[in-house]
Amino acid sequence: MMTFKTIATNQAPAAIGPYSQAVQYGSLLFTSGQIPLGLDGQVVPGGIEEQTHQVFRNLEAVLAAAGADFASVIKATVFIKDMTQFAEVNEIYASYFGDHKPARSTVEVARLPKDVLVEIELIARIDVE
Repeated sequence: MMTFKTIATNQAPAAIGPYSQAVQYGSLLFTSGQIPLGLDGQVVPGGIEEQTHQVFRNLEAVLAAAGADFASVIKATVFIKDMTQFAEVNEIYASYFGDHKPARSTVEVARLPKDVLVEIELIARIDVE
């Protein structure tokens, strides 16, 4: 029987609402969308580059808490406030995944929580013992 497990880490910002940082169901891990918050819960200063790197640091911590990493990711969804900044986000995205190329959707949205510029959520496969 597959189990439902909540994943939480203090190495990424705490959830700012009634949701989990991630949920494991069987061998699948579903992260909540990560926005560019530091551990203090504040939006990191800077533009799209700084914000995208912070999102990936947060995602890395959540993946690690579940025993996964970016090589485990099978699907990414990127929400971006301004599609003219896609090239910068895409370059940073590629630097974290290297030769691994998970499926991905990228969507321009009118607004994100705390008026950030980018949010990313992941689905990953993890080893179940």
